[in-house]
Amino acid sequence: MNWSFVETPRPYGPAHILILLGIAALLILFWIASRNAREKTLMRILFGCGLFMLAAEVFKQWFVIRYIYAGTSSMWFFPWQLCSIAMYCSALVPFLKGKAQEAVLVFLSTFSAIGAVFALAIPDDMMRPQILLFIHSFLYHALMLVEAIAALRILCLRRRASFPPALVLFLIAAAVAEGINVVSHLLIHDVSHEANMFYITPFYPSTQPVFREIALRAGVFVEIIVYLGAIALAGFLLYLIESLRIKRKTK
Repeated sequence: MNWSFVETPRPYGPAHILILLGIAALLILFWIASRNAREKTLMRILFGCGLFMLAAEVFKQWFVIRYIYAGTSSMWFFPWQLCSIAMYCSALVPFLKGKAQEAVLVFLSTFSAIGAVFALAIPDDMMRPQILLFIHSFLYHALMLVEAIAALRILCLRRRASFPPALVLFLIAAAVAEGINVVSHLLIHDVSHEANMFYITPFYPSTQPVFREIALRAGVFVEIIVYLGAIALAGFLLYLIESLRIKRKTK
């Protein structure tokens, strides 16, 4: 099952560009097809995506243990990246009520969408030589954007959506991620096997473009604050843009 490419696809190479075009076409089709969907249908779509993503994650963890890190301890693939939160949120959202459900919907339509877009645009960690991991990565992030559209459609059917609860959810998830990073460092002491959830480990400079330079010049702590602040700001700006559509739809 450990099938590998003869030559690993490159970021911005032909395979990457074709995949991005395919995902764009999928999202356009889903946007059109979901135009008149009822909230109940959209919730089912979110739940279905969440269950599929969770099942795919279980397979990925098995695959990684079996073929990538066989016989060694590693938390690099621990499922608590920013993009990982989408599968938990989408699987749980039908069972939530009130502000909790609204927070998750706004999170999916903002923070989750931003995470997916940046992962697809800067796919260095997704360009794996193992074919199944490669497919999993791009399919997963494509589904995140489908979920973002579904969540936005639901919010458009409602009267309002508040950003602060989604921001709190993001900050709690980031705090948990940092806790995982610290514990894995204390247990493993190997940068190639430690967790780097949300890419905010306090022990090493960031691997993300631009933010790595900030870490090298101003220190890791400053870089983490700037990084989380940038994501929060991007989420808020996207929320403002989406709010214009929500208000138009409710009118």
